[in-house]
Amino acid sequence: MLADSRSSALTANFASQWLHLQNLKTVQPDAYLFPSFNRNLADSMRRETELFFDSIIHEDRNVLDLLTADYTFVDDLLARHYGISNVLGSRFRRVPVNDESRRGLLGQASILTLTSISNRTSPVARGKYVMEVLLGTPPPAPPPNVPALQENKDSAKAASVRERLEEHRKNAVCAACHKMMDPIGFALDNFDPVGAWRIKDSGFSVDATGQLFDGAKLDGPASLRQAILSHSGAFLSTFTESLLAYGLGRVVDYRDMPVVRSIAAEAAHNDNRFSTFVAGIVKSAPFQMRNAEKNESEPADVAVTTRPTGPAH
Repeated sequence: MLADSRSSALTANFASQWLHLQNLKTVQPDAYLFPSFNRNLADSMRRETELFFDSIIHEDRNVLDLLTADYTFVDDLLARHYGISNVLGSRFRRVPVNDESRRGLLGQASILTLTSISNRTSPVARGKYVMEVLLGTPPPAPPPNVPALQENKDSAKAASVRERLEEHRKNAVCAACHKMMDPIGFALDNFDPVGAWRIKDSGFSVDATGQLFDGAKLDGPASLRQAILSHSGAFLSTFTESLLAYGLGRVVDYRDMPVVRSIAAEAAHNDNRFSTFVAGIVKSAPFQMRNAEKNESEPADVAVTTRPTGPAH
C-alpha cells in the first residue's frame, strides 16, 4: 500500500499540514539581518523535510526516527546554509548528519524558521510548537491584554531574547505558561531565525540551558531531543491521533481515544514502524465506518485537523 505512488499524498498533504510546513510560504525574515534568505531557500527547507518524511514512509522506519535520524536531504542552497561541503547543484541528495544538534525534525531549518519572527527567534513559538505538534499538550491560550514582548530599540541598550523574556515573565499571569514553553524554546536558541547555527544573540552568548516541566535539565537541541524521547508515548500518541484525523477527515475527539491507544499499542509491538500505524487506521472501526458511509473506492485527500492555537510572542 505504501509502495503505491499515491502514498506521496501522505507527504504532500499530511506531513505538511501536521508539521505546519505551509506556513513557510508566509514567513518574511528581515532581509537586512538575513540577506541569504529568499524564496528558493524557503522552498529547499520545505523540500528537505518532505523528503525526510517520505524516507520514513517508504523505508518503513520507526516513527521515532522523525526525532533521531542521522541523515537528511539537501541541495546546494541548503548545504551552504548548514555549512555542509561538497554539495553542488539543485538536485537533492541524502547526506549523513554527524552533528547531534541537527538530527531529526528539530534540527531542520523549515521547523526552526516557521517558529521564529522576522528579526529574532521566538522561544515561546518554538516551545508551543513542540508542546502542541509533537507532544499533543498545547498550552492554554494567553490571557487578554497581555503586553507584547519588548523589542530592542536603537536608543536603548540591546538585550538578548532570553533577557527580554525573563522581564516579560515577571507578569504573574504570564509566568505559568511561559515556565512550560520557554525552556523548550531556549534549548533551540542556538538556531537563529532562519535555522542557521549561532553562538551569539544581540552580542551575548546564547544560553540554551533550562529545565523541562518534568524536571529534565536542558542545555541544547540534543538534550531536548532526549527529553522528548523520554515521553515517546506522548509523541507516538500525538502522531497516531494526527494521522487518524487525516484518514477520517475530521477532528479526533475523546470517543476516538481508545482507537488511538489501540493503534499505538499495536505499533509498539512492531518497532513503531510507519506501516503499522497506517494498517491500524485502515482496519479501525471509525475508518471502516467512514468508508462505508462515503462508499468511495479511494480515500479523499483531506487536511489534518489540529487544535486551535493562540498567538505566540
